[in-house]
Amino acid sequence: QVQLVESGGGLVQPGGSLRFSCAASGFTSGYYAIGWFRQVPGKEREGVSYIRSSGRNPWYADSVKGRFTISRGNAKNTVFLQMDNLKPEDTAVYYCAAKSTYGPSTQAYDYDHWGQGTQVTVSS
Repeated sequence: QVQLVESGGGLVQPGGSLRFSCAASGFTSGYYAIGWFRQVPGKEREGVSYIRSSGRNPWYADSVKGRFTISRGNAKNTVFLQMDNLKPEDTAVYYCAAKSTYGPSTQAYDYDHWGQGTQVTVSS
């Protein structure tokens, strides 16, 4: 059974930093990509970033490019999201998700497995 366990998140002032980790387990044949999504009440879940299991060509949403960095741990099943220069509009519940099938995607419906979600609040 695939499990994704997130840690990190919390309350931070504008301009501050937070770091998420996502530990994935239970894959029998690996995964194609692990991504981070976020959602605010009344809006659809939006893609923030993803990284392929190969580690090549990570993707970032325009709204976070230059501020967020996605990376893998030495164990490929751990993925980190470093979030710097946070803004109030980054406030959301953040989810990590795994895509088992081949092909890059920024759409939530293409991801098979999801973490529990973690609140990030950016406020002074």
